[in-house]
Amino acid sequence: MHLQIYRHLRQAVLTGTLRPGSRLPSTRSLADDLGVSRTTVLAAYDQLLSEGYVEGRVGAGTRVVRHLPDALPRAPARRRPPAVPTLIANDGLGDHPSIFGPEFRLPTKDWKACFRLALPALDLVPFKIWARLVGKHVRRAARETVDYHDALGLSRLRRAIAAHIAVSRGIACAPEQILICAGAQAAIDLVARALLKPGDRALVEDPCHLGFAGVIHAASGVLVRRPVDDAGMRVPRPSPAPARLAFVTPSNQFPLAVTMSLARRLELLDWAHKEKAWIVEDDYDSEFRFDGRPVPALLSLDRQARVIYVGSFSKSLYPGLRLGFLVLPDSLVDRFVERRRFIDFHPPMLLQAALADFIEDGHFARHIRRMRKTYGERAAALEHHFGTQAAGLMRLTRPAAGMHAIAWLPPGADDGALARLAAQRGIEARALSFYGRRRQEPGLVLGFGTVTPAEIAKGVMSLTRITAEALGKSRR
Repeated sequence: MHLQIYRHLRQAVLTGTLRPGSRLPSTRSLADDLGVSRTTVLAAYDQLLSEGYVEGRVGAGTRVVRHLPDALPRAPARRRPPAVPTLIANDGLGDHPSIFGPEFRLPTKDWKACFRLALPALDLVPFKIWARLVGKHVRRAARETVDYHDALGLSRLRRAIAAHIAVSRGIACAPEQILICAGAQAAIDLVARALLKPGDRALVEDPCHLGFAGVIHAASGVLVRRPVDDAGMRVPRPSPAPARLAFVTPSNQFPLAVTMSLARRLELLDWAHKEKAWIVEDDYDSEFRFDGRPVPALLSLDRQARVIYVGSFSKSLYPGLRLGFLVLPDSLVDRFVERRRFIDFHPPMLLQAALADFIEDGHFARHIRRMRKTYGERAAALEHHFGTQAAGLMRLTRPAAGMHAIAWLPPGADDGALARLAAQRGIEARALSFYGRRRQEPGLVLGFGTVTPAEIAKGVMSLTRITAEALGKSRR
């Protein structure tokens, strides 16, 4: 309580609300006005006195000092902040409004919002087990969690990850090839820092994960979009201006939710070998394949060491964990470690140690199995309710994996306007056009990971009504 009083009075002095030389109320009268003890007010006044904001004289009371010491901070005059769009428009990052526009900068506040993207079922994460593991390492405060470590990350976690992906993704790698990052986005940013020079060409899928486009722009690279069909990204033919990198999501393409075919994977690997290019494989939602077994990673087919694998625990556990990893070819490890040491050195060791325990004790594998079943049920519920409620208005492509699906709209529909209208009604439904430039059928990208089948039913009903209203079609 005394700190609250102190802060309010201090702010009043700094902003000039209490002018130099003005007298403060007596401690007794202020205590009566605020309904607190006089001791509380005395403590606040003593703090102000010790810091030089006020001065006290016998018989003259407590007054604001006439001249604030130069060492004290001063609050700046209140002014209207400059308009942000002018900074964005003149930053030289190109003409890609879908990356730097307002839709990209306004996250959904309600994590339970229906059809929110890229969010797992947080209510099913075993947080009691996780809290016990974190607490164990907090209490120990061992060197493993409090000292500086190798920029590759905690060796015990890297061994656990290597063992896990060998079974789940068919990847044979040494722990020394794994680098722990603060999530998948930090991983692909590090790739761009390490391998892209200004002017280098980098391939992305069209439509694509905006994280890829963002890091290429930040590295002053040249973005080259490649269309995606039912077999995945179309591989370019050799050209006089070869690309340095290719960013792909072969296991579950974002946002179209297609799986890259074996033939296309082999073609892409052959292209990288001939062009001496690197392939960045973001293994997006690969663990959650509910139709059949998970498809082996592209890296498991690589015989020329041209693939850089990106994995993350943001979807398999929870986004706030901010832990992911890279699997690097031996030839790139030193280069990446050197650059990594000048960014953040390594993510928090406390979380790395807890995650290592979580994997080693079998909790992670059990959680993945449970969530694979859960997301399969939610995908089926989404398909069912679209078939019964939205028939003739929207067409859903049921995914074989992951936590999102595409609701296709009639030709000519404005998916951006519909997405904005849905947001006003409390439903997050991203426009497919938000993710690419290629002329394509309009659609909405719907996440179903964080909503139950009952909530999906209500969400589809609301979205159907909104869509019918936007398209001018009556729905009973």
